[in-house]
Amino acid sequence: MKKNYESVPNWWFHSILALVFGLSLFACEGFGKQLQLPWWGLILACAMAFFFTLPVGIIQATTNMQIGLNVITEMLIGFIYTGKPLANVAFKTYGYISMSQALTFLADFKLGHYMKIPPKSMFVAQLVGTVVASSVYFGTAWWLLSTIDHICDAAALPEGSPWTCPSDNVFYNSSIIWGVIGPLRMFTSQGVYGLLNWWFLVGAVAPLPAYFLSRRYPEKKWLRMINVPLILGGTASMPPARSVNYVMWGVVGMYFNVYVYRVNKRWWARYAYVMSAAINAGIAFMAILMYFTLQSYDISINWWGLDIDDHCPLASCPTAPGVATEGCPVH
Repeated sequence: MKKNYESVPNWWFHSILALVFGLSLFACEGFGKQLQLPWWGLILACAMAFFFTLPVGIIQATTNMQIGLNVITEMLIGFIYTGKPLANVAFKTYGYISMSQALTFLADFKLGHYMKIPPKSMFVAQLVGTVVASSVYFGTAWWLLSTIDHICDAAALPEGSPWTCPSDNVFYNSSIIWGVIGPLRMFTSQGVYGLLNWWFLVGAVAPLPAYFLSRRYPEKKWLRMINVPLILGGTASMPPARSVNYVMWGVVGMYFNVYVYRVNKRWWARYAYVMSAAINAGIAFMAILMYFTLQSYDISINWWGLDIDDHCPLASCPTAPGVATEGCPVH
């Protein structure tokens, strides 16, 4: 690749960094400071993103699992700047999502390297794609918020509505928990969850036993497969993800990364990464196809996996046959 194509000049990255940081600073300090995040908060968030990109990137490159900084960023700014929900959201965006986007950018460059795409072409495609995607997302979100009644309000929407916004509700609830209420009222002596802070120390020490045992007994190869960050972060997407997402992810992952890896290692080395990208693209294409062919015509698909309450009643619901209360099914 280096013999045939020119590398991306560093000043391209530096120029975009300076431009975007300036725009971010203007967004925080301008508009009457409605974003609530001061300039020093922006610098601290960018420093966290810069510091954690390498270690989290190593974990992602090893396990294909990205460890999120959302709780750490929310807790940190919540301690420093209590009672500011918009500042909490902005700090998480600049501190956590910046790192996540950087690692996505690197992953795409890695895929481009495998596909023998010139680095400069990849850079331009990424830049144009970012501008187009963010513009379309902003315009679409603005249109949806202004045209759909009760959007993101699950209580006011009809059953089965696709506009309940599970991910956005998680984002909003986090701003209330960490921004309005604040960790001082929950995770210190003022609250009831102060002892949970010890788990930060547990998480830092937990990988050490597996590491030392694998060095002490190198003949036991299974010890080297124990990845504590992967185990602890495995359920980080719940909510809004459900168990079916993890089951399907686990089945596909075990098939390609265990069975195919052992049976046909050459195929796995050549196509596994491309296969991962193809599956992600297939999900996106399928979502678009289902919207234009089904949802836009008010056609819904009902199957047993969606009827959770009919098969698995809530713990608060009565279990006696024929008894029903508000929000609970009759058995």
